[in-house]
Amino acid sequence: MLTNNEISSLVIDSLRTQTRGQNVAVLHLYCDYQAQKDQAVVNMIGAFLRQVALREPRIPSEIISAFIESKEEGGESLRLPDMVKLLVKVIGSIELVYLCVDAVDEVLRQHRSEFLRALRQIIHDAPNVRLFLTGRPYILGELDNHLGKGANVIHIVANLGDITRYLSRKMDDDRHQDPNLMTEDLKNDIMRTMLERASEM
Repeated sequence: MLTNNEISSLVIDSLRTQTRGQNVAVLHLYCDYQAQKDQAVVNMIGAFLRQVALREPRIPSEIISAFIESKEEGGESLRLPDMVKLLVKVIGSIELVYLCVDAVDEVLRQHRSEFLRALRQIIHDAPNVRLFLTGRPYILGELDNHLGKGANVIHIVANLGDITRYLSRKMDDDRHQDPNLMTEDLKNDIMRTMLERASEM
């Protein structure tokens, strides 16, 4: 069974393999609800910028200049509009840029609109950018509102047989470590609850 994260990893690995040796950048961001302190939008756009810097033998001079200028003006770091402009500028010489964002629904609600607006600005200002997002279906309306309709949407539905096999194997592994850890009744209750939840998604 593939999780969203594994699907994104497969897409990212596939893009990198197909574009190896070309002037193409595959930049990625894995969103995690528990990593709330990293979810300031400026940090997320900064993560893309960091990946661009790391793919070069030296940090691009535009990045160094922007951060020096920001410090001289008394700021701790760049503000979001400046970070977006800087990202657009440094990727301008790259033929094609894939921005891959996994689990965009995990971005805190108070940050998500701002993040989506920043992505919209990037794809508007940088025609060489292609966007790949994964997330639960309930945010589709938000994506339409902020990014516009017309995106290709692929619905990935959990296979209940795969889920059953995966859960059974995991619980059997736990029981082998400690036979008293779980009764057969408890295992059946867990399986029933998990399958009901999966079928509701």
